Amino acid sequence: MDQITISSITNYIGQLVLNNDILRANYNFDNITKGRVTFPLEKKDEILYIQTDGAMVNTRQTETIDKDKKSGWHENKLALVYTSGNVSIRSRVLINGKYEYKHKINKKEYTSYIGDVSLFKKLVLSSALRNGYGQYKHTVLISDGATWIRNMKEELFPDAQQILDFYHLSEKIWDFSKLFFNKNETKYVPWSHEICDKLRDSDTNYVLKEIKHMEQSLKIKTNKLSNYIENNINNIDYAEYTKKGYIIGSGAIESANKSVMQIRLKQPGMRWNIDSARYMVILRAKYESDLWFDNVIVPVKLHYNINPY
Repeated sequence: MDQITISSITNYIGQLVLNNDILRANYNFDNITKGRVTFPLEKKDEILYIQTDGAMVNTRQTETIDKDKKSGWHENKLALVYTSGNVSIRSRVLINGKYEYKHKINKKEYTSYIGDVSLFKKLVLSSALRNGYGQYKHTVLISDGATWIRNMKEELFPDAQQILDFYHLSEKIWDFSKLFFNKNETKYVPWSHEICDKLRDSDTNYVLKEIKHMEQSLKIKTNKLSNYIENNINNIDYAEYTKKGYIIGSGAIESANKSVMQIRLKQPGMRWNIDSARYMVILRAKYESDLWFDNVIVPVKLHYNINPY
């Protein structure tokens, strides 16, 4: 089978699978917004996790007014949904004098889409409902603090506790300290460790006071770290989250960016037609979610009036 035929078949099946997901997502979104969905009063004593992130894909065309551009970058938005009952502790490691647990997610579902947030958020809601949203006592949304994610949480998951990924915030702390101390390791390393420890202990007043004082003394313009922390002030009570047993890092979604999208769509020299990229990432998401038979094989066979069983 030649490359063009393989590409055509992949696009056809990917479009079929994506359209099915969109139909379900619109149906579920409509039911939720119109109050047609009821949730049980007795909730399961578990946690439903929703993690979101994005990564860029190089495409052959842009959706801009610049018609002369032959390529451009578009964001693939990715969501991961799983429950605490499907999480096991893989290992415990000692980092900077403190033990941290590495987790393994035994069952999960990915949702991947290159395009507008308005559709992606419906796909995320649909995935969350399939995995029991509304049936658990706790829902936790972990992200990098992007504004569109905060808005999605407020609109679709108002009962959820959003958590700013601790490690994402830690990276910003380290970047800021390298800038402030001019990459002097004897100064920025201990300061960064201290501030990250304060954040783990939820001593945000100390952290903000320290950072604001340092920002005032910087002579160059910089995106204020203090603003970023203040914008996410309701999502960084890490001591309380840890006490409740919540995961506070989005390492799983970071890894998923590689396994779902980058390993296939970001190989050297690749540029994608936007539609082809959309269809490929949805198929990759189904495969990595162990949903290939239910969400790909079954609908394709039914489409051709073939008994899938």
